[in-house]
Parts: sequence; C-alpha cells; structure tokens
Amino acid sequence: QYVACGVVKTNPQFSFAHRLNEFFEGINEVVQVHSPVIAAVEDVFLATNPRSALKLGHARGAAVVAAMQNGLTVYDYSPRSVKQAVAGYGQAEKSQVQHMVRVLLGLSGAPSSDAADALAVAICHANQFQL
Repeated sequence: QYVACGVVKTNPQFSFAHRLNEFFEGINEVVQVHSPVIAAVEDVFLATNPRSALKLGHARGAAVVAAMQNGLTVYDYSPRSVKQAVAGYGQAEKSQVQHMVRVLLGLSGAPSSDAADALAVAICHANQFQL
C-alpha cells in the first residue's frame, strides 16, 4: 500500500560531506515519521560516470546506515530484479516501471520517476517475501 513519497533535498552550496549528513538526517526523519519495520534498497548500478557512481554509493550507504541506526533490517535488490518484479522484464525502461508501479498500486496518477523507483523496490521486496 502506498503511504507517502518525497525527496530529501540537500543544499548544493555545502560540501559533499555536509550534504551526505543532511541526507542521513533526512532519512532518519522519514523513518521516525512513518515507522517502517524494514528497509529495502537498490544496489548501485554501474554508471557511465565513475564519479557519479561513487557519489551514489556514498548516498546509498548513508541511507543504509540511517535505516540500521533506527533498528531496521535492510534488504538489497539488483536493478534487474526490481525491474523483473514490477514490469516482468529485467531490462524494462524507466517509463515502463513507472507505469507498472501506478497500475500495481492503483494510483490515480503516475508517480515521479524517483518515487516510482523507490516504490518499485518496495514492490520487489513485498514479492520476494510474500508480504
């Protein structure tokens, strides 16, 4: 069941380390507000830009640590398995995933691309554990 979605925004004028801390605190706040019992994250994919992939890995690490600091067990899923669980095809395009998330959750409109990605990971986990 869809509950809420949002984006943790950081100040681009701050250092990368400071922005990671802002992200960590934002994830902490989300966990405290919504009280989830588990967390699921997507593995970092191999990006064409190694610097971007490294920054994404840092942010993912901050999210994982924030979840674990709040007592959550964290499950990891590959991008391929997430797409397979939602769209039935491991090479599905972002738009296909976005559409299927809307259909599977009965949403009145298409979620944003970021929200669809997060919801797809949640659907993948629910399918994996028959929640």
